[in-house]
Amino acid sequence: MPRPRPRFVRHLAACIVASTTLPWAAQAQETTAVSPPAASVPLVNDLESPFAFHGQTTYIWQRKPSFGAAYSGENSLTPNRAKSYSFTATFDLGLRLWKGAEFHLNPEVAQGVPFSDLHGMGGLTNGELAKTASTNPKIYRARAFIRQYWGMGGGEETLDADFNQFARTVDKQRVVLTAGNFGVIDVFDVNPYGSDPRTQFMNWSFMTHGSWDYPADSRGYNWGAAIEYIGDNWSARFGHFLQPQESNGRALDTRLFEHYGQMLELEKRYAIAGRPGQARLLLWRNKANMGAFNDAIAFGQANGVTPDVGDVRREHTKTGVGVALLQEVADGAGVFLRANWSDDKTETYAFTEIGRQVSGGGTLKGASWGRPNDELGMAVAVNMLGSSHRSYLAAGGLGAFLGDGALRYGPEQVFEIYYSIAVWKTLSLSPDFQYVRNPGYNRDRGPAKFIGIRAHAEF
Repeated sequence: MPRPRPRFVRHLAACIVASTTLPWAAQAQETTAVSPPAASVPLVNDLESPFAFHGQTTYIWQRKPSFGAAYSGENSLTPNRAKSYSFTATFDLGLRLWKGAEFHLNPEVAQGVPFSDLHGMGGLTNGELAKTASTNPKIYRARAFIRQYWGMGGGEETLDADFNQFARTVDKQRVVLTAGNFGVIDVFDVNPYGSDPRTQFMNWSFMTHGSWDYPADSRGYNWGAAIEYIGDNWSARFGHFLQPQESNGRALDTRLFEHYGQMLELEKRYAIAGRPGQARLLLWRNKANMGAFNDAIAFGQANGVTPDVGDVRREHTKTGVGVALLQEVADGAGVFLRANWSDDKTETYAFTEIGRQVSGGGTLKGASWGRPNDELGMAVAVNMLGSSHRSYLAAGGLGAFLGDGALRYGPEQVFEIYYSIAVWKTLSLSPDFQYVRNPGYNRDRGPAKFIGIRAHAEF
């Protein structure tokens, strides 16, 4: 791989060229869904202009030392020393429409090389790497959506200008509709203390509820609609989105009411010792043409072949639930805790192979040591599988990301720590370390370690 700096410059130049040609008709979007970066500074005053222009670019480089493995399979994380990188650049072109409405278009360019073709773990190490990662830069449309606000009283509050958001004054009690092409986790399970791999934790375990197989194309984006009610101390959100035509595919199934993903999120806001906090309950339901693990095992035994979910696909529904707690604990410091469960009876269809999960962590700004724009983050996750999923992998079956050929099951345990250094107002550098015990839920492999550096710029 060439040295990062010249590659970074070439990619940034390519992105600028891409923005001038405005590839509206290109494909859907990369990064696993990823929350847009915070604190962007618009080139125009959003309070006066009908237009907004924001941008970001992120380069992540990671190195994995070799580790011990009793055996490896087709979808294993390679035990050999390896390296990985990703690059993305995104523009937000915003337009104010009628009263309370705005439109956003996000052209994006992305490229990268994942570890082991993005196989071998439930908690993959870089949320910027999509399942369609390529060594050649790909330019596509990331988002194209309308957002409408309807005020319902209760006083006023000001929303700051941000990526995919105009500065505006809104009622504290309001209804918000977001419709079009965007990411499900742009709206649901938004976590200010760790969801964004462009600026915070990189591991997929911390992007959202790990067992939530949230509907998306292979770049992490989708078409659909989300309606929100935001009240004084509580909120409710409901969404209905397309599913991929096939497991982890790029093309989406447009049969919106036949194959779909639905989610309902309830949020309660409160204060402890004067510090704000949130408690959330998320329920989800996915309906698609999926293979069930027990069906695949039975088919394999009856025909004397290795089980394969591709042989037994039919209509199935996958359900799950997640609980999240977010709490500010000091000025510039906050923590989060997630616990989530899915039935885990069918193949992973859009996100990653995690059936149940408990995760937690937090972030701390550097004001106490004289670096107010720096940030330290630390988090842990315990990823687990359901019994039928374990049996399928132990019998040699391959999943979307997993398949060591055998399995001595153990929960996958992920630890990550990063330190974000504010080089100047619009640029940060973040050394990152990840430790994964039982990668791919296999006690016969690992532990695996990952050392990385991230460069992130935004305007």
